[in-house]
Amino acid sequence: MSEQENGAAAQEAQASEQPQILIQRVYLKDMSFESPNSPQSFSADWKPEIGVELNSQARQIGDTAFEVVLNLTITAKSEENVMYLAEVQQAGLFHIANVPQEAMGQVLGAFCPNILFPYAREAVDSLVSRGSFPTLMLAPVNFDALYAQNMAQQQAAAAEAGAGEAETEATTH
Repeated sequence: MSEQENGAAAQEAQASEQPQILIQRVYLKDMSFESPNSPQSFSADWKPEIGVELNSQARQIGDTAFEVVLNLTITAKSEENVMYLAEVQQAGLFHIANVPQEAMGQVLGAFCPNILFPYAREAVDSLVSRGSFPTLMLAPVNFDALYAQNMAQQQAAAAEAGAGEAETEATTH
């Protein structure tokens, strides 16, 4: 085998061990829209409070196949009346290989939702417009910061639970 062939084989082997994250499919898993006070809500002054709930879920469905679902719930209220409620589950099927286990949480909890968010934002805007309400363009979301904040909260809760167990153990002995 020549040096060129050895080099190409080594590069190919190294490339096969590189982390791979590929989008297989982006799809709308579920969506709903409610306008419980229509048509009265159309004649009201349009100064709603917009509430946004956002979360994501991930599950492994094959050796290297993962489904990530980004859930968005938008509630527009005027005073105590709900003007509309829009819910979107934007999903993606991702091929993820050779990613270290300690990095999988970041990939599934931040990287993939970052990819899905523009699709979910467009779906929400379309739903709201079809409900005959003014368009709603959601602000960008920093999923890396949200993931880090969630991890810090989980670590604090685990430390608190550990401290509580140590206190209980100390008082029972």
